[in-house]
Amino acid sequence: MAFSELDCQRIKNKVGGLCSKRTPTHLKDQLRFEYDIEKQNVIIYEVRPVWNNPKEHTRLPFAKLTYVTSEKIWKLYWKRASGKWVRYEPKDSHKDLGVLVQEIDKDPYGCFFG
Repeated sequence: MAFSELDCQRIKNKVGGLCSKRTPTHLKDQLRFEYDIEKQNVIIYEVRPVWNNPKEHTRLPFAKLTYVTSEKIWKLYWKRASGKWVRYEPKDSHKDLGVLVQEIDKDPYGCFFG
């Protein structure tokens, strides 16, 4: 099931807002944050130029928010160096997307922004 138009607007406001806030205006060409919606997942990426070809960019996923319709709850994951998605133990789920987006922004354990 895809997100409704209203859900997409909420995601844009919360997750898109985080991406905009975290993207330094003066460094947009060197570092920016973006998100994609894939089925019931919202994946947040760090986007940087490839070191040996600045015209190409890498998109490294580092946070994933998954909506579980049956439970009406959002779950938060972070990506380990191994490439595996792992539930974010300190605050792994919440009914309010905004609470989890704030947790990503605070990043008290350095899982998202280092």
